[in-house]
Amino acid sequence: MRSTPTNTKMTSMSLRSFLARARAALAAPASEQSLPLTFVVGNESADIDSLCSAVMLAYLRTSSSSKLYIPLSNLPRPDLALRTEMNAVLGAAQLQPSDLLTLSELPDNLRAEDTTWILVDHNALTGPLHKRFAGRVSGCVDHHAEENVVPKDAAPRVIEPCGSCMSLVVEESKPLWQGLAQEEKAKLANLGLAAILTDTINLTAEHKIKPKDKTSAAFLAEKLSGTDYDQTRLFEEIGKLKEDLSELSIRDILRKDYKEWNENGLNLGISSVPQGLAYLLDEKAAGRVDSFYGALEEWAKEKGLDVVSIMTTSHPGGEFQRHLLVWARSERGEQVLEKFVDAAEKNLQLEKFADGKLDQGMTRLAWQQKNLAASRKQVAPLLREALQKA
Repeated sequence: MRSTPTNTKMTSMSLRSFLARARAALAAPASEQSLPLTFVVGNESADIDSLCSAVMLAYLRTSSSSKLYIPLSNLPRPDLALRTEMNAVLGAAQLQPSDLLTLSELPDNLRAEDTTWILVDHNALTGPLHKRFAGRVSGCVDHHAEENVVPKDAAPRVIEPCGSCMSLVVEESKPLWQGLAQEEKAKLANLGLAAILTDTINLTAEHKIKPKDKTSAAFLAEKLSGTDYDQTRLFEEIGKLKEDLSELSIRDILRKDYKEWNENGLNLGISSVPQGLAYLLDEKAAGRVDSFYGALEEWAKEKGLDVVSIMTTSHPGGEFQRHLLVWARSERGEQVLEKFVDAAEKNLQLEKFADGKLDQGMTRLAWQQKNLAASRKQVAPLLREALQKA
């Protein structure tokens, strides 16, 4: 294995120059690469928290050492265009989506033994990366339930509940801000606050906020003192962009914020959607001609799913609501749905959506979820447990 040559610290390097250097390192011929390559990657949903946390941690770790950390967005490049809210988030840091590295830039011939991986916003690799690199995880910063996959001697190894993964990244990395130029601190602060405010509903979601969310947000806001930073305005601007699905097909909506798991030989896929089920079914309002059910069925076939689920958030009349749809796509998938209902109906406070008009026996069920505190972080484990029991 080729050894890593000595590099100078990158304290003075701009965020954009850092991303360009990471891209060059990944694209270099194998004979010129310094191995192993160290990646920092978020989860498959590739939301603001995952994308920004990967960039933040990789930049800070690189800037304080002679080692290059490569931030990788966990999605194909075409899917990045679906996240229109990222244009504004990155723009505040003087970046563009084209500056980010995605799975499309990951070389097909990259050997697992020539890599190490630090996970952010998840603590177990999934999807294509799991198949290739599952045994190469060397660190993790995450706010989801412990999967007991990350080695106990990993560094960093931070897995604890928090409103936003970014809050844990900031707390873990505070000493690494020393020596950064003020301009770069401001750029990082914009990335960090976008993630924290989005995940904690502008620091108002008391059921999920932890002390580190508040201290991290305050730490970042201090880096923007003397600017026109306005917390509520930033949160509302991102929210409007995130909720605007008017230019997306049903398939694009389903893949915009999507996670997938395999348990007990069964495949589960969950899409999070920032509009209610009524919006998805209203073709005229959504500007679509494709059938919702037809598109959902095709998506399930494309992904090879036994169970496909949609979780929605919406604010009709200013009231926060959650809807949940689960559709069994195989015989064993029907067993999963039955076991999920038995375990989750009371816990999630599920009530039939629209008097059950979307239901189809025990193969497809839709609910209004009255337990508003339960996001995908709480619902996915219940569905995965049902997969294990089916």
